[in-house]
Amino acid sequence: MPYFDQTSRFLDQLDLVSIVDILLVTLVFFALMLLLRGTQVINLVRGSLLFVGAVLIASNLFELRAFSYMLRQALPILLVAIPVIFQPEIRRLLDQLGRAGSLSNFRNRTTAHEPIVDAITRACLVLSEKRYGGLIVIERLIGLQEYVDTGISLDSEISPQMLIQIFYKDAPLHDGAAILRGDRIAAAACVLPLSNDPTMTGRQLGLRHRASKGITETSDAVAIVVSEETGIITVVQDGLMIRRLDEKRLRHVLNAFYQPRTTTLWQKIKTRITGKESN
Repeated sequence: MPYFDQTSRFLDQLDLVSIVDILLVTLVFFALMLLLRGTQVINLVRGSLLFVGAVLIASNLFELRAFSYMLRQALPILLVAIPVIFQPEIRRLLDQLGRAGSLSNFRNRTTAHEPIVDAITRACLVLSEKRYGGLIVIERLIGLQEYVDTGISLDSEISPQMLIQIFYKDAPLHDGAAILRGDRIAAAACVLPLSNDPTMTGRQLGLRHRASKGITETSDAVAIVVSEETGIITVVQDGLMIRRLDEKRLRHVLNAFYQPRTTTLWQKIKTRITGKESN
């Protein structure tokens, strides 16, 4: 059959350069899958790949000439549609590539993160006690400049007093998020994307929680939310929430998240602190 004849010719032409070429293509697709992992489009990508693979195999096995012709004609349209559909993920990839050297910078600045963790913790405890709602976002490897631009630029030192003043209920900056970059407060009153997660219901999970989940679903940022209704402190990463944190657990979580990001670290924290995702 033509399919097996083509396979035989391919194996005959296979050499070291071809193997390296195939491995490079595999690594590119693997990197893209890692980038999309944890996003809402991963299931769409998997389904599309399975569908396209099945169609290509079937068209070659059974000589579906008309169907193969239609696929060839549709390819240019797909090449235009894919960047449009996956624009957020492509932008995220380019941002990560542009920050290739930022990992070492991030590692260097984590050695002096204790004062920052202390300032955030003390501020959150006061906000919780006084029932002042707060949303603090820590920028990590993926830049948040587009969200910084939606707020009021501050470029101020991170201190408990400054964070409390930002989220004071009558302050002009209390609505929106404060974004921390390194050891500075980059901006306040920033507008963040809201999560579309249908499971986020109830009075305890308002706009701040939706925004914290939204920003951590689209970046590697860490968000800290203080509920205005209950005073509950929540830390969010990758769209997953650890809620009802006291001072000791909040410090522990923040110290862990100021280390370079790994999935195993998040799983370790989630299991050690709560045993499961808190409600």
